[in-house]
Amino acid sequence: MGLHQAYLQQVKLNINGIVQGVGFRPYVYQLATQSNLLGSVLNNEQGVCIHLQGLNTDINHVIHQLRVNPPPLARIDKLNVVEERIDTRLADFTISQSQSNQQAIVSISADKSSCTDCLADIADPNNRHYQYPFTNCTNCGPRYSIVKQLPYDRHLTSMANFAMCEDCRKAYEDPLNRRYHAQPVSCPKCGPKLRFDMLTHGQITEVIADQQQVFSAIISALNNGKILAVKGLGGFHIICDATNDEAIKKLRSRKKRPAKPFAVMAANIEQAKQLVTGTKTEWQLLSSAEKPITLMAKHANIDNFISKLIAPDIDKLGLFLPYTPMHHLLLNAFNKPIVATSANLSGLPIITDANEIMSQLGHVIDGLVDHNRAIVNPCDDSVVQVINEQIQVIRLARGYAPLSIALPSAIKYPILGVGAQQKNTQCFAFKQHAFISPHIGDLYNLETNQLFEHTLNTFKRLYRFNPKKIISDKHPDYASSQWANNQHNVPISQVQHHHAHILSVLAINNYQKPVLGFSFDGTGLGDDDSLWGSECMLLDGINYRSVAHLKSFKLIGGEQAIKHPVRILLALLFEHFSLAQIKKLPIEAIQTMPAHTLDNLHRMWLNNSACIESRSIGRLFDAIAVALNLIETNQFEAQAGMLIETCANNWLKQSIASNTTNTANTEQQLLALSPEPTAAASAVKVWDSSGLIKQVIGLITAKQPPSTEQLCFAFTASLSRAVADVANQYPEYALVFSGGVFQNKLLLTQCQQALKQRQILPSKLIPINDAGISLGQLWFAYLQQQTTQIAN
Repeated sequence: MGLHQAYLQQVKLNINGIVQGVGFRPYVYQLATQSNLLGSVLNNEQGVCIHLQGLNTDINHVIHQLRVNPPPLARIDKLNVVEERIDTRLADFTISQSQSNQQAIVSISADKSSCTDCLADIADPNNRHYQYPFTNCTNCGPRYSIVKQLPYDRHLTSMANFAMCEDCRKAYEDPLNRRYHAQPVSCPKCGPKLRFDMLTHGQITEVIADQQQVFSAIISALNNGKILAVKGLGGFHIICDATNDEAIKKLRSRKKRPAKPFAVMAANIEQAKQLVTGTKTEWQLLSSAEKPITLMAKHANIDNFISKLIAPDIDKLGLFLPYTPMHHLLLNAFNKPIVATSANLSGLPIITDANEIMSQLGHVIDGLVDHNRAIVNPCDDSVVQVINEQIQVIRLARGYAPLSIALPSAIKYPILGVGAQQKNTQCFAFKQHAFISPHIGDLYNLETNQLFEHTLNTFKRLYRFNPKKIISDKHPDYASSQWANNQHNVPISQVQHHHAHILSVLAINNYQKPVLGFSFDGTGLGDDDSLWGSECMLLDGINYRSVAHLKSFKLIGGEQAIKHPVRILLALLFEHFSLAQIKKLPIEAIQTMPAHTLDNLHRMWLNNSACIESRSIGRLFDAIAVALNLIETNQFEAQAGMLIETCANNWLKQSIASNTTNTANTEQQLLALSPEPTAAASAVKVWDSSGLIKQVIGLITAKQPPSTEQLCFAFTASLSRAVADVANQYPEYALVFSGGVFQNKLLLTQCQQALKQRQILPSKLIPINDAGISLGQLWFAYLQQQTTQIAN
């Protein structure tokens, strides 16, 4: 036999990653049969197992195609090839039944939006899926939200109760059909059905079950300014006509949401382009299979197309496109944008059950659109933005989560990171795999804590996961930390909050060298038991040291100061001004405050009564927003930051429009976040927070004060200069930006531009807010194990 002559061979392929529920087996079947190979393919808890027999050249071709051109929704983390003895009994290539006998490590796919083929089916009057709102195939549709156990097979999902009709069964069993083993496959004959309940004062007054009449009734209700709850993939939306001021007012009043922006769903890209402007990357992200809510700049003419009340005083709009057949049918018929916000009360998880909607939001809605396919695992909409052509995930949920990450090497035993108090997620790791849960929420109430437990139980069930170590935040009052402390006989480690922020970015980049990390957020318990949030850390794996942070200031009344940030401003003012001087300042929140209240707050500050020390950049944003009369109270999280960013962007636009960018570059230095003098050059740099506020007061009380927009831009620029000054002292380190403050697009852009010659690690799909904390906790434990192994 010649050196290059083909020969008969048999191999076994073990593949793990996202390889179930994404059309992987039929894809392998087609490749193998086209290449005249014998063997089999099956799903198991490890992923996909393939046996291939035939000419080695044909086998190599199939393996190459799997590596470089897998199915659209698949992701291969590991492909292992082992040569086998030739099995002479093989006669063809088959798809074998799934196996289930050991711990699962297959990555369950997140729910994906409708593919173009399925959208063509629902638009085709000659197709049996015409206008069917639950049309799907292996390239699209629900996964995580309907799965009960792995492997991902129909009888282990909420589709188990829907017996397939003859046509669906034929498609489901045909390896050459794109609906082969698409577990939610169904049609109008055999699948889930819609139902529309009309409500009056929270009571059902009419039930519409005819599928065509349901959509007509929805459109009619929206045109009449009604507010509806509509069941989607991972939960209910509250929707209304985005062009109707009265409907928006009614929704804000009923939901007690006076100012927080609403997300908007547009029917298509053409409609979206009337509302926002964006880069090529932003439009691609908006249209991607994940269909996230994408924060984009408002179009100059947006007020001609939707209500001004949707995102008041903010220059961005959270926009997304239809991602289920039902959404497409609804938006195509309505032909106007709709408000589509998560169905929940403030602070509570998204609702998945019609009975809960009626009990919690019956007073909010005028109609309820339900269907009879159960949502097993709640999953909210993902929220993202693009900064310097890189995605930044704000809420990790539908489309992206559960998010699986391949670890560089296997861990000794299963580890659980329980996350933070706000924007909680959980991170599960075993062997060489880590999984980050979808967004759970803020753990301040019973319902969200129940979702915390539900999510934990889901992953325990899916992966037969039993943690042998738990990692929590250092804050003893976090519900996640308290839960961890109650797990007896399981070792627990704690990680400082801002350390975990930086570690999360290292984890997603598999970066194990020292870095200089900036962790700016609203709160997080520090090593000295005060509240941190302006941390610049030199970090080498599990060890770190602070090199810079804000000078601490008092939160008068503790958490009351977060709700009423004038207390933060006053604490900073009290360091430089007398009460008499403060009472004369042109600051609305101070002018409307009763004199005795101001006196009492001053006494509390002097006596350090009910005060908490904080050095948080997030709280400094609050104080600046109050000083510039942008807010008096915080009506929603990050309101101050959003308003400051909008004003700063307006100033930048004005400078560019008037061709005065050089002037803008000069005037941005109106403010300086300067370090306090230190005794030693090597000492930690402490930025003078109250000194910055003193500068602001000097400017707003000047004879010719700068505009609010100019001051907002100057404040943002002062932060970015301070960051760059610290970074330039440590030129040998890669940089990390994490913490919710860096969701401020202008601030992060300025920091990146000032340091564009440096290596800056991207956050990729990991949120830099507290949703990333669980991964940072896991990475801490991973590095601990690696350190121990090296030491031993």
